[in-house]
Amino acid sequence: MKKILLRKSSLAILGSLALVCVLPAQAKLPYLKTKAERFLSTAPARPEGPPKMFFIEGITAPVPNQPASLPAKAGFDNLTNGYSPQGPEFDTIDEDNVEPTRSFNDARFVFEEVEASGKGLGPIYNAQSCAACHQNVVTGGASQVTVQRTGHTEGDMFFESQGGSLIQSRATYAEIVEHVADTDETRTFRISPAALGDGYVECISDSTLTAIRDAQPESQRGTAIEVPVLEGDGSARIGRFGWKAQHASLVSFAADAYVNEMGVTSPLFMDESTSSGLFVGYGTEYDPLPEPEDDGDDVEGFALFMRSTKVPPRGPITTEVRNGEKRFNQIGCAVCHVSKIVTAYPGTVINGGAFVVPNALGNKTIKPYSDFLLHDIGTGDGIPIQPLPEFFGTSRQIKTPPLWGLRTRNRLMHDGLSFTYQDAILRHAGQAADAASQFSSLSPSDKANVLAFLNSL
Repeated sequence: MKKILLRKSSLAILGSLALVCVLPAQAKLPYLKTKAERFLSTAPARPEGPPKMFFIEGITAPVPNQPASLPAKAGFDNLTNGYSPQGPEFDTIDEDNVEPTRSFNDARFVFEEVEASGKGLGPIYNAQSCAACHQNVVTGGASQVTVQRTGHTEGDMFFESQGGSLIQSRATYAEIVEHVADTDETRTFRISPAALGDGYVECISDSTLTAIRDAQPESQRGTAIEVPVLEGDGSARIGRFGWKAQHASLVSFAADAYVNEMGVTSPLFMDESTSSGLFVGYGTEYDPLPEPEDDGDDVEGFALFMRSTKVPPRGPITTEVRNGEKRFNQIGCAVCHVSKIVTAYPGTVINGGAFVVPNALGNKTIKPYSDFLLHDIGTGDGIPIQPLPEFFGTSRQIKTPPLWGLRTRNRLMHDGLSFTYQDAILRHAGQAADAASQFSSLSPSDKANVLAFLNSL
């Protein structure tokens, strides 16, 4: 964060140079998009190669996987998966010597760094660091933290609250703390998911996700939503991050969270969030720093950290666990909670040309127990991806959450309001109603085995 403060005095000079110089090829031109343009794709999704292997027990044979893939690295150990070097000893890194994109430990430092108002925090926000919402068992894990989302629906149109559907719960000044409007009857929580292993998820090809979708029975078929990649060339990609699969890349996801959860602007999100529609950004008494408050290094560091994390490891696998997984598959849970997926080949260009799948993440087998698609399971929160008619159907849908790392969570479902595995299963309806019904019909021992399996993830 200090890097952007040091360069403020040079902004005028750089602005003048931009008038007469041709920007180099590596300049981040998409960062110059207007707020409206950021959420509009200008081209269809780029091809990302053939679908890789996946497996849905009892539904389909796996897509051939050649050459053979290697398992993704797993562990709760704060060690890199190989995408980035481990870097200097973590305890030796501080605000003065950190280089966000140098190493895993540097990136972890900025992920854990506590922001303050003098460095860009706020004026309205939910947390002071990424780790505040992603820290169980290690940095990047899940948490008990929830955020508020509100708005209202008229006919087939959803209207966000005046400051957007996200209601920030904290502020740097008492008079600008946001409150829920009485007229916004759509009200929900969304809990913070884990970010561990997300680099592998980012490297699943679109073709693999659509192949999974097409293999699912029509009654349980997921929805693959194409969304823009904010740092890309304008082409779309299938979303996979966030409860609505609203982002397809980790840079986009990180930049969105930085401004909405911590109030820190960056080149991808130059506009401060408003307080219930009231402008509180630079030029008001509430915000002392010009935009962007981060020059993009922190955002790139957050993305590097997530890309470098290992997937959550499995717990002990007993006879009860194996039997439980068999029943889990037989009653239809595995149709959406897909057990095995292989990432795209190294060298595949993804994210609208902004990222190339590296060796550390490419052609790796992951076991996320998710299809990363949207489904209507009767728990939709009423809020679509975007408040536009074409996305209204997503108001009833939620992305299938990965079940890896499930044993580290005690608040379940998208809102964190289910407290036991059985409560969460029985809450499933809609496209998952049959699976929930079949679980209810299991014998007590079979139910116990299914719960043992879930507690091994």
